[in-house]
Amino acid sequence: MFYKPYGVLSRFTPEPGSRWGNLAEFIPIPEVYAVGRLDADSEGLLVLTSHGRLQARLSQPRWRHWRTYHVQVEGLATEAQMEQLRQGVLIQGRLTLEARVKPLPNPPWAPRDPPIRTRLAIPTSWLELSLQEGRNRQIRRMTAAVGLPTLRLIRVAIGLNDGAPPLSLSGLSGGQWRPVNPAERDRLARLLGQPSTSIN
Repeated sequence: MFYKPYGVLSRFTPEPGSRWGNLAEFIPIPEVYAVGRLDADSEGLLVLTSHGRLQARLSQPRWRHWRTYHVQVEGLATEAQMEQLRQGVLIQGRLTLEARVKPLPNPPWAPRDPPIRTRLAIPTSWLELSLQEGRNRQIRRMTAAVGLPTLRLIRVAIGLNDGAPPLSLSGLSGGQWRPVNPAERDRLARLLGQPSTSIN
């Protein structure tokens, strides 16, 4: 479980010509890979594993694991705009699946370094947004489609669809990682019908 900071690619090798960092600068464990990805300009929870079936189980859209994000947008989000996001919006020719969206009046995040782009005449607001799919830059495209450009994006949780609380960033700061605890390992193993000792 890794709290990916801003400016880091979700890969372990540098991207030729890129200004972004990579996971090898933070994770000293060989042969683990990110489950899904976060863009370099996004922050938040990455699960890393060497278990191919687990990686597929958590990342394939057909399993519809809820992923929750805190999103700072340009403008004050209205109920009508949030309802559009909940119902689905058309991006890249396809309608998004229904989402969970609510205002986030007291976000727990310190200002980002480097700071976000702001315009003096336009306020910003925060949303908590949960999706069951992960198309390319989906949240940024969704919020832009309803007139709320994304300024900052933080993935805070990944649900396992087992009735228990999701895996979350709790206890981690940007750039920190930790192994899953025994209870989390058991839950991940149950997703695959395997003993917990098989999960790493």
